[in-house]
Amino acid sequence: MVKANAYTSYLDKSALIEQHTVLVKRIAYHLLARLPASVIADDLIQSGMIGLLEAASNFDGSKGASFETFAGIRIRGAMLDEIRKGDWTPRSVHKNSRMISDAIKALEGELGRDVTDSEVADKLDISLNEYHHILNEVSTGKIIGIEDLGVTDDVLSFDEEFQEDDPYHTIEHVTFKKTLTECISTLPEREALVLSLYYDEELNLKEIGQVLDVSESRVSQIHSQAMHRLKARMQSWQS
Repeated sequence: MVKANAYTSYLDKSALIEQHTVLVKRIAYHLLARLPASVIADDLIQSGMIGLLEAASNFDGSKGASFETFAGIRIRGAMLDEIRKGDWTPRSVHKNSRMISDAIKALEGELGRDVTDSEVADKLDISLNEYHHILNEVSTGKIIGIEDLGVTDDVLSFDEEFQEDDPYHTIEHVTFKKTLTECISTLPEREALVLSLYYDEELNLKEIGQVLDVSESRVSQIHSQAMHRLKARMQSWQS
């Protein structure tokens, strides 16, 4: 009986893995759209498959969350972990990213409103073209995503996935999502739209450019600035 149950469990896991291999590829190519050319899709897919295997082993359907949601978080997390282990991001990119966030925070504190590209460029004492170049460099030189606000991917998952005996984790999750939602709602309209199309609709940068009728490079700039603005406004969540 024990062997039969184990075999049934093995078949269930195998079926989950087989059904969701396409999810691994979709997430890999979604990430690849804003990564340097040196990052290979097959490497992302390989690390994502490890995340899928772990998800299949740890999934508990009794908690109410769908397997696709549960697996998606862990697949993406496995890919990000693998990329970050490579430490291929130049120090200058990290420095420029902090510089932009600090400039946006300082300006918005002084002016009490959203600041424009040109105002940030003036604050940094660089040309607008140079500022846009830095935004593109930062966007393609490192992954700028919600997880860069200083929280784990698990905080972004659905409430049903949390253990009932972990009230702190649940409170952290609810508080973070409320704060993030409020911050996103205060972003300039185009920046909020880009984030929605990228994270909710899962369009890549080229597809978003077609929707907005702008270049892929411009979408990258808008996304990068939106994330820096969020980082500036949510510093208390950053580790």
